[in-house]
Amino acid sequence: MDLLGVECLSLCERGCSAAISAAGKWSYLLGGLDQAMADDLITYARAYAVSKTGLVLPSKRPAALANMVMGRMPPT
Repeated sequence: MDLLGVECLSLCERGCSAAISAAGKWSYLLGGLDQAMADDLITYARAYAVSKTGLVLPSKRPAALANMVMGRMPPT
């Protein structure tokens, strides 16, 4: 798993944001994050990494991230 910084994810109104993607998997855009969610974001990334499709059901996400998914994009 690699962590890359980017200049902008165009979620200005939603505060801190993150994207997670991998070849052949759904990609996700999360917004409204804050520093207190860092560990939950890592937990989510680990669940994403072991998922064959990238799908991490809301019931399998940390509670703090339940409503933070702003969008998802299909695999390319």
